[in-house]
Amino acid sequence: MAERPPDNPDLPAGYRDIPPEDRKKAEAFFQRGRTVADTGNFDYAIEMFLQGLNIDPESVEAHQTLRDISLRRKASGGKKLGMLEAMKLNRAGKDDKETMLNAEKALAYDPGETSYMLSLLKSAHRAGFYDTVLWIGPILQKANMDLPEKKQDIHKYIALKDIYADLKQYKLATDACQLAVMLRPDDMDLQTEFKRLGAEHSMDAGKYGVAKSFRESVRDMDKQRDLLERDMDVRSDDVMTRQIAQAEAEWKADPEESGKLMKLVEALVRTENTEHENRAIDLLQSAFERTRQFRFRLNIGRIKLAQMSRTERQLRERYNKNRGDENVGAEYRQFLKDKTEEELREFELWAENYPTDLSFRYEMAKRLFMLQRFGEAIPVFQQARQDPKFRTEATVYLGRSFLEAGFLDEAVDTFHDLIEGYAIKGDEKSKDMYYWYGVALEQAGQRQPALKCYSQVAQWDFKYRDVQERIKRLRSSPPPSGAQPDPDRPLSFSPGS
Repeated sequence: MAERPPDNPDLPAGYRDIPPEDRKKAEAFFQRGRTVADTGNFDYAIEMFLQGLNIDPESVEAHQTLRDISLRRKASGGKKLGMLEAMKLNRAGKDDKETMLNAEKALAYDPGETSYMLSLLKSAHRAGFYDTVLWIGPILQKANMDLPEKKQDIHKYIALKDIYADLKQYKLATDACQLAVMLRPDDMDLQTEFKRLGAEHSMDAGKYGVAKSFRESVRDMDKQRDLLERDMDVRSDDVMTRQIAQAEAEWKADPEESGKLMKLVEALVRTENTEHENRAIDLLQSAFERTRQFRFRLNIGRIKLAQMSRTERQLRERYNKNRGDENVGAEYRQFLKDKTEEELREFELWAENYPTDLSFRYEMAKRLFMLQRFGEAIPVFQQARQDPKFRTEATVYLGRSFLEAGFLDEAVDTFHDLIEGYAIKGDEKSKDMYYWYGVALEQAGQRQPALKCYSQVAQWDFKYRDVQERIKRLRSSPPPSGAQPDPDRPLSFSPGS
């Protein structure tokens, strides 16, 4: 198996080719696997397919047949692997191919486990097995979609989106991003990414569904892009103009159909042109006044917040180029404050109209925290953490809100209980928990427990925040007469915070 030469224009960077002789060798294992599977010896069949895939890891037909066998095995009462064997397979292999095959073996014995699907997807992508990526991706996406909404993992959709985009499969990337947006509708960065991927797809429609292999798909896509890149700016504008005209014609033919209205709104918003966006707002406002359906008002708010985010990026760029100009800095700080207050008003309105969607309350509480309205943020974080998707992050913010509001005992207890219930050690979330637990303990005068927390964070990540300085201070200075102020305040609307 050899990585493609860098001067081959037909394949994307990193694609690994499988020589014909290896494909032929692997087929002997696949044929043996099919034969023994027909006798009901599923475990041996799985082993045969894995040995074949070790030689030809890009045989999509073999991947699918192996999955079919695993499903037949499960239906016949086949059990999962033991815990020790599953843990062994869950570790990284000596290279990406071995990691991929380990994940595929684990998946063969537990075909519904999405964590194995994700590991297979990522390792296949890293290894350059792009046909395999495009085989397992839809399986992972559907498995995640089939879960109740509260149990769907947004990070799996984002992983799919990023990998598909890297492979220039923009239709698939757009679909995955849309699912992520549905789980986190207030995430403006995701909204922007969704629009960008949609525009890429409009200009560069993939043909994988028709092509026999990834190579054929990429070859067709690259030929199309060569033509488009000659005048991409003009053509991208033309594409969007045509989309708007088409959507408007469909809407005018049936102006009471909300789906057609939203298609027109999406086409207008995708341009990121203020004039088009304002027209979309007018259309949504008219629909809201006519129907009193809040979803139209919600989309008005999303457009306005996206406009403010775009302005913020422009002001940030200006500030970064003029760091010595206090007037520029003051303008940027004031805009950050105004933007946060506007976001808070929107999220309050959304939460009022969608009381069961705790994502709006979580974002609302974060803005209260950023505005240093800690007493108001506390009960909202308490509500938001009832949603499993936000439990950990909302509880960290809750503890910090108690801390900033001067409720030290409550802050200490909040962080203590959170850490006790969090099983993973050493990840970013646990570092955050231990750090702020240490801050709360330190301010409560419990120096030794605080030092122990900081030390644990330093052992995980020596450069985390100011943990080195905090450890040195506690070890070298005598106990203070009173609690020390926290130097790491929430957002004070200073540029770059």
